[in-house]
Amino acid sequence: MAFALLAAVFWPLERLFSARAGQPWLRPAWWTDVLFFFGQYLVWSGAALFVLEQVRLAVGLVMPVAVREGFSAQPFWLQALEVIALGDLAVYGFHRACHSVPWLWRFHAVHHSAEHLDWLAAHREHPVDGLLTQLSVNLPAILLGFSLGQVAWLIALRGMWAIFIHSNVRLSLGPLRVLLGAPELHHWHHLATERAQNFANLAPWTDLLFGTYHRPEGGEDWPLGLTQPFPRSYWGMLLAPFRRGEAGRNTW
Repeated sequence: MAFALLAAVFWPLERLFSARAGQPWLRPAWWTDVLFFFGQYLVWSGAALFVLEQVRLAVGLVMPVAVREGFSAQPFWLQALEVIALGDLAVYGFHRACHSVPWLWRFHAVHHSAEHLDWLAAHREHPVDGLLTQLSVNLPAILLGFSLGQVAWLIALRGMWAIFIHSNVRLSLGPLRVLLGAPELHHWHHLATERAQNFANLAPWTDLLFGTYHRPEGGEDWPLGLTQPFPRSYWGMLLAPFRRGEAGRNTW
């Protein structure tokens, strides 16, 4: 059901507002990304939620009660803004670390191995990378006492936006670009080069703050993917981080 719904939304968008005109629906490695899609929705997302809940229970035993009480005394809208901002900072730091810490890059390279970007390619993610990303982005909310139910809307928003910014779409968001980012910013992040930019997950203010923001001009004709050979099969990508000499290239 989720696959059909996302396809019904994004395939028309990718045809009407293509960032790379002429890219076919069944582009190379499409079936590999289908396996990543179903693996993520049927197995890995549930496993990540289980781990997040265990972390929440553990944090509840050590986090000072006064901190949580002070946070919960604020209006909910302020709590939500603080949680989003702290999550942005946490995932920015983690994402940047994925491009500089070798063992993290070994897992993150799976995501960057995509040579064609669309809504389906967003799901090409090693489960270890996905788990650590979910942990980093949700940890501030967990530390401050939010339950998984209270942050479910944020998890859903970030998940949908991650699919959108990977989609083969170039659609101007106007001033909202500063608040929500845009596909072309993240497409540039996937440039096949030795140096990455645009690390933000949701809003690009973190890239602006830390000097890693770049808004590409003109059409999107730059190469995507890795600069070194990488396995192409689903199981090959899952096992690649554990094999010597298959870490792709480091981009920072």
